[in-house]
Amino acid sequence: MGGPQLTGASAPTSPLATLAGEELRQRLLGPVRRAEELGIDYVLVAQRWWGTGEEIEASTYDCLAMTAFYAAATSRIRLITAIHPGFFLPAAIAKWGASVDRLTGGRWAVNITSGWHEQEFGMYGAPLLPHDERYERSSEFIQALRAAWGTSPASFHGKHYGFEGLRLEPRPCGPLEVFQGGQSPAAMEMAARHSDWMFFNGGPSEKIRGLIATARAAAAREGRNLRFGLYAIPLCRESDEEAESEVGAMAAARDPQRLAARRERTGGAQGMWQPSNDPLATLDSNEGFASRLIGSPSTILARIREFHEMGVDLLHVALNDQRFNERVLPELARLEHHHR
Repeated sequence: MGGPQLTGASAPTSPLATLAGEELRQRLLGPVRRAEELGIDYVLVAQRWWGTGEEIEASTYDCLAMTAFYAAATSRIRLITAIHPGFFLPAAIAKWGASVDRLTGGRWAVNITSGWHEQEFGMYGAPLLPHDERYERSSEFIQALRAAWGTSPASFHGKHYGFEGLRLEPRPCGPLEVFQGGQSPAAMEMAARHSDWMFFNGGPSEKIRGLIATARAAAAREGRNLRFGLYAIPLCRESDEEAESEVGAMAAARDPQRLAARRERTGGAQGMWQPSNDPLATLDSNEGFASRLIGSPSTILARIREFHEMGVDLLHVALNDQRFNERVLPELARLEHHHR
């Protein structure tokens, strides 16, 4: 799941942008409570500082506010907060994260997002660095977070961040779990040295298998292990033919002008959103349909098993497909229980 979006391609303004108070809170809580009821392990609280909702993700409510809000309303699900270095200081996030971790009994994790939507940086007064330097800054951010969570007092001295004699109170419940995105060489290097998980955009088996092999090799050179999450949008129907017909109609309805605008918006990224002949890669903003969780329940389960066998331990999905929720998720739970 991502952050609650304020705008959408289907309408100039979403109701979430105009609601307030109790009505807004209930609208925002629904998806997270449903995820917890369905047995989902994590909720990703994304941050899109600004977006149109058409050629790019929509603007969201603030990730820190939403994480705290969800923490107060949940009891089991783990909360992953997307943090953009350059917009925050690591010592302050270490303090905030330790507080949430304590309040939730150890249910907080961080997704370090180096940033690719370059317009956001200037809009919010954050320093925009060249692509590889953004990953260098993110690597330092993780090191500083781990230092702050590791011992007290803590000191850290880097090129971008530093602190001396930091006494972090309250202390977190346990070690820091770090996620990150990216598919470029700089992203691979950062993950190999500092992260626990890599999020990949969606894609076909051969692409994901290659990315996992590259990242695993980089981590092995550092004497570390990595785990992998994959973005995927399910389209579950009674038959493969019904699902393929539906996604085919979606592909045929793509707007060339919007696709061109998206390519321009994502120009600050490297490794992700590469040109592709796959029409499914451009149906959503993060190539989720290209993972092809498309078809009957049995077809989708077989596809998930294939991804799991190549090393995907986490699927990043939305819960908008009711048939997927009712027919596929329970089978996944049974498979997980069987393998324990």
